[in-house]
Amino acid sequence: MIYYYMSGALMMSCFVSGMFFLKFWKKTSDKLFLYFSWSFFLLTAERILLGFLGSAQEPKPQVYLFRLAAFLLIIFAIVQKNQNSKRT
Repeated sequence: MIYYYMSGALMMSCFVSGMFFLKFWKKTSDKLFLYFSWSFFLLTAERILLGFLGSAQEPKPQVYLFRLAAFLLIIFAIVQKNQNSKRT
């Protein structure tokens, strides 16, 4: 039972973080914030899928591809931001 509450809280915090970065992207038009927003929305989707699967059964490894994609997107955003700052 506590698994569902914790999963829901983590899902909601990822969603709020995604909305937070989306707001800053709209203000600044900096793609770093857009990539961070997408990555947190991917983490939200992963948490939703894990919540539907529940803690009784072992989740399928394909669900964790959402997490991998989110972290790779964060790494890509940071590398791209650093390359753009060196050019200017």
